[in-house]
Amino acid sequence: MHPDMLTINCVPYRVLRLLGKGKGGYSYLAEGDEGRLYTIKQIHHEPCDYYQFGDKLASELRDYERLCSVGVPMPRLLAVDHEKERLLKEYIKGDTIYDLVRTGRMEARYLEQMHALCVPLYAAGLNIDYFPTNFIPVEGKLIYVDYECNDYMEQWDFAHWGVKYWYLSKEFLTYAKEHGHDVSETLP
Repeated sequence: MHPDMLTINCVPYRVLRLLGKGKGGYSYLAEGDEGRLYTIKQIHHEPCDYYQFGDKLASELRDYERLCSVGVPMPRLLAVDHEKERLLKEYIKGDTIYDLVRTGRMEARYLEQMHALCVPLYAAGLNIDYFPTNFIPVEGKLIYVDYECNDYMEQWDFAHWGVKYWYLSKEFLTYAKEHGHDVSETLP
């Protein structure tokens, strides 16, 4: 169950639904008084077996700046509530790459764009979270809807880890089954 309302710096937003839960927080689709849609990320402090955090909010803000400097297409950060550990982000509407793979609608151009995006990331010594739920194509262009980035390590780069989840691989099918998601039997 999600909260009905969340505030960012005393401004109320009506929560419409949970968009997703990640290592660092919950993301909600929310509506402002003017009827505009937003994403609100609420930082959480739940343990994560495979990832170590320091100050999660500071990390999100630092990562956002690092990725902006590299030119990664992302939703704009609109406001930060330091006290409540919340971010107000531009809402990006659409199906994720995960949804496209799962339903047989994945297009080769998105893989090409991801490979192209890796060039400036690797040059800057960075990896992002390449899991396909973090990417939404908008008008044919990939948008990274997370702000997470880490120092580059080959084992976690796109070619060695991320790409395994961008097609109906064994890893993708295992993840989908574990999360109760149907997978289309029809490939594009």
